[in-house]
Amino acid sequence: MTIVHKAGNIHKNADGLSRWALANTPDNPAYVPLEAEPQIPIEGINITDIGTEFFEEVRESYKQDKNCHILTSLLDKDCKDTSLVNALDEVWKNSYSEGRFHLFDGIIYHRTKHYYVAKLCSRLLIDTIIHECHDSICSGHLSKDRTL
Repeated sequence: MTIVHKAGNIHKNADGLSRWALANTPDNPAYVPLEAEPQIPIEGINITDIGTEFFEEVRESYKQDKNCHILTSLLDKDCKDTSLVNALDEVWKNSYSEGRFHLFDGIIYHRTKHYYVAKLCSRLLIDTIIHECHDSICSGHLSKDRTL
């Protein structure tokens, strides 16, 4: 038995699935330029009982911390003041020069390899987050004693 392909009269035009994808380059008629400003991807969502008051406290705590206060000034107006940058501690200065800090709704976020973390500078706020994520009855990360 031999199988022979015989072209039919229907669907002689190529559909979108049968074409090779073209590179997104300027010589492609369907070229879409990439955005100049990178967007922050959402890789996970965590829902807690933390209200807006907590975030107001975070913003207020930045005024008490030297590095956070300087970073807020630099990032808020996209300022390039070298005297402000030089006033940062060395670790903070390096992260700033690498573009690892972002300001969103007045909260400083630090970018690591795969995610962004809100920067907290008050011990009270850090303890509040630890309680909310580990010890609260609504949290999903209870200690081993409560899990077993």
